[in-house]
Amino acid sequence: MTGFDTLPNAPLQRLDLSWLRPFGVELAVLRLDLIDPLISGNKWFKLLEHLRVAQHLQAPGVISLGGAHSNHLHALAAAGKRFGFATAGLLRGHPQDTATVRDLEAFGMHLHWLGYAGYRARHQADFWQPWQAHYPGWHCVPEGGGGPLGANGCALIVEQARSQLAALGWSDYDGWWLAVGTGTTLAGLVLAEAGAREVHGALAVPLDHGVPAQVQALAGDTGYQLYQACRGGFAKVDETLRGFMTACEAESDIPLEPLYTGKALLALREQVESGAFTFGTRLIFLHTGGLQGRRGFT
Repeated sequence: MTGFDTLPNAPLQRLDLSWLRPFGVELAVLRLDLIDPLISGNKWFKLLEHLRVAQHLQAPGVISLGGAHSNHLHALAAAGKRFGFATAGLLRGHPQDTATVRDLEAFGMHLHWLGYAGYRARHQADFWQPWQAHYPGWHCVPEGGGGPLGANGCALIVEQARSQLAALGWSDYDGWWLAVGTGTTLAGLVLAEAGAREVHGALAVPLDHGVPAQVQALAGDTGYQLYQACRGGFAKVDETLRGFMTACEAESDIPLEPLYTGKALLALREQVESGAFTFGTRLIFLHTGGLQGRRGFT
């Protein structure tokens, strides 16, 4: 796994959108989508500490979970192919032919379809036992790269932004805004900021996914706010969201995807228009990547 420790740099860019101007809110975007064509977005950071552990333990491979369009599994499989370690994916539902699944197979990942009931069992205490027996010595990564190891890796994202503030013409910033799926990336930012700046998370999944409890377990009770932004359920995409994404992409020339970054940016507009932020507020919007998954929504 040599080479994975060298973190690529994500550019910090101004994001000047017409709906921000009347409210005096300044926005910059940290383009994690540009750090790598395959190990994109926050996935490199979420996997970093897991792969360090796997390397230290001399694990023969790494196994994790996700869906048929999973950005996490896509990044893990790509990392395995590039850095020379075996990977296995436990997938939600029944076999599907998607662009992501074809990539996983091309990258050499071993795929196991769990059905829906089998996938729901992933939170049970004994879930990993049969897979550890099937893949002896392999390192098991929670869904989405979650947990303390994933959060510790994501804490490194903050420094990527801070090191570029002067070039942007900013002396400081007031907080972060990002999409939340498992809560791991948000927790990492909260840990790194240590209360100095607020971290705002737009929940792209329903509350019954348990994200607030996961964030609390990883980062405590303070330093962040969560907003519901799933728009009726995980992977739900409506015409309002589609129209908003089209307009923002035309104005900024920054690609979005509908499950996370699109929903998060739309939730930010709603909060800005409600007067949640004072004139002159400076926020950093975290582009968490995931553009490969957009192929499932074209």
